Amino acid sequence: MRDWPCIRQRLRRADGDRGVGSVEFAILAVVVLLLTFTAIQVGLYFHARKVAQSAARQGVEAARQFGATPGDGVAQAQVFLAKFGGSVQGSSVTSAGSSAGQVRITVHGSVATLVPGLHLNVTQHVDAPVEVWTAQ
Repeated sequence: MRDWPCIRQRLRRADGDRGVGSVEFAILAVVVLLLTFTAIQVGLYFHARKVAQSAARQGVEAARQFGATPGDGVAQAQVFLAKFGGSVQGSSVTSAGSSAGQVRITVHGSVATLVPGLHLNVTQHVDAPVEVWTAQ
């Protein structure tokens, strides 16, 4: 019989902590969701950078061939983005900075985001010399 008061005191202390688990779970769930969305957004950003860089590289390879023009490179980069550029939204391709001996293709666009109001832009460019045939 003497054990009963001790058990009642333990139960009363436990009653004071009711609902704490729900609050802890709610706070932890927000933190976990924030970390998850951040990881996904970082992945989307780096994927869009790689797609833009690949499009610029495809454009430079097309523009540096013998007899090609920087406009050919821009067209090839746009074709690449049309096929694979879903993660680069509103993309634009330019050959600004190209010269007679050097071609430069720049791809600019925005990244798909999970957070409304967040705007991330990506710009990638690739430079390469133009192929020239010389007589020996």
